[in-house]
Amino acid sequence: MPTFRDFKLPDLGEGLTEGEILKWFVEPGDEVKLNQPIVEVETAKAAVEIPSPYAGVVSQLHHAEGETVDVGSPIITFDVDPSGEPAAPAAPGQTKVAAAADMVPQIPATEVPYEPGIVGSPAPKADTEEKIEVLVGSGPKSGKLTRRPRKATTPPAPQPARVSAAGVGARAAEIAEAAQVHVLAKPPVRKLARDLGVDLRALRGTGPNDTITRGDVEAAAGESTSAPAAASAPARSVDFDPATREQRIPIKGVRKQMGAAMVASAFTAPHVTIFTTVDVTPMMETVERLKSMREFSDVRVSPLLVVARAMLVAVKRHPLLNATWDDAAQEIVVKDYVNLGIAAATPRGLIVPNIKDAGSLTLAELASELQQLVTTAREGKTPPADMQGGTITITNVGVFGMDTGTPIINPGESAILCFGAVRDMPWVHDGQIAVRKVTQLGLSFDHRLVDGQLGSEFLADIAAMLADPSLFLAWS
Repeated sequence: MPTFRDFKLPDLGEGLTEGEILKWFVEPGDEVKLNQPIVEVETAKAAVEIPSPYAGVVSQLHHAEGETVDVGSPIITFDVDPSGEPAAPAAPGQTKVAAAADMVPQIPATEVPYEPGIVGSPAPKADTEEKIEVLVGSGPKSGKLTRRPRKATTPPAPQPARVSAAGVGARAAEIAEAAQVHVLAKPPVRKLARDLGVDLRALRGTGPNDTITRGDVEAAAGESTSAPAAASAPARSVDFDPATREQRIPIKGVRKQMGAAMVASAFTAPHVTIFTTVDVTPMMETVERLKSMREFSDVRVSPLLVVARAMLVAVKRHPLLNATWDDAAQEIVVKDYVNLGIAAATPRGLIVPNIKDAGSLTLAELASELQQLVTTAREGKTPPADMQGGTITITNVGVFGMDTGTPIINPGESAILCFGAVRDMPWVHDGQIAVRKVTQLGLSFDHRLVDGQLGSEFLADIAAMLADPSLFLAWS
């Protein structure tokens, strides 16, 4: 008999309460597979694709594109047994088909172990050939299990295992692929491989620890391995109301979260901003040398990479710049790790994803992480987890032709560095006026944690390393 299952909008981040339906990938009547992307949802942190927790046929879409839905509300109904025979008429007081209360699929249990990577499951046996499809990112549900009714003429029915759908998130599809393809490649690279029709299992990685890089995938697809030039931002169309000659843009999603965060930061942390102008000709020469090195052939080397490394070195010399003001505990929390945030402008607004534990990465690894962070942000696919836990941030206004700025500190951090455009300017060098590569740096910091002396010393160290890259060796 047909069996209907509702799927509720899950919490795609920490404490999110709602999401906007951006795009449906399925329609009523479509047949879907387990973990197939079914909908794109924008939350207060990012736009994410949600995979299907069931295999079956779409019965109903409960919300249209553009609607805002509360977390926990049903968004789609599946028929997980479309070929079943219709049920007999229900007796009075009984329902014909009961939707699952907890919106989770029933997976027949056998002696075959769960897929590797499922929380709480045993390791697979070497001689196992049969495989059970389960919702990736979830584990067996704890508590008492139920059994199907047994018939006297048939052997006992298998005991169903209940699998929670709470772990559904932006990366579930990538995790599912990773469980089947035993290669080292990060989610953006896997997505590129799917888009280009490249089988990752047939590639040999050239990245660290044989990791498959974007260049490996592009080379296999017959495309250029060089990173494409950034396309110029399209002009934003504005639709004015003829009657009022005004346009009203709803404040929601990423823009709403950004506005609330900036207001909270500006009126909580006392901001101070200082500036310095630097001759970065040696830094630009270093960037060109790095581009010609084999270790950086598969990644984009930019001045931002060197600035990021300089900030990481400066943090080791001045740890208080990598701290948080805990007002509730009346403590300053100094971090021994650096989750380096990079402010990124996207069509949906400003976001600040961060590179986890960036201080532990080599320069080549940092370049790879930086490239993937920017690419994912431009595609609007940054998962919420990548925008949480940042400790210090860089904003690169130079890409927009700006010289400097007074950036607002990302909430929960103590400082943000503004990196301006690199320009050819007259400069006194070795006692003579010469045309040199010059940029401006601005540092905003929380004056509760950082005083003027400490902030100036921190910024001066960054400027010194950009003017003389040999200091990286002395201070690292």
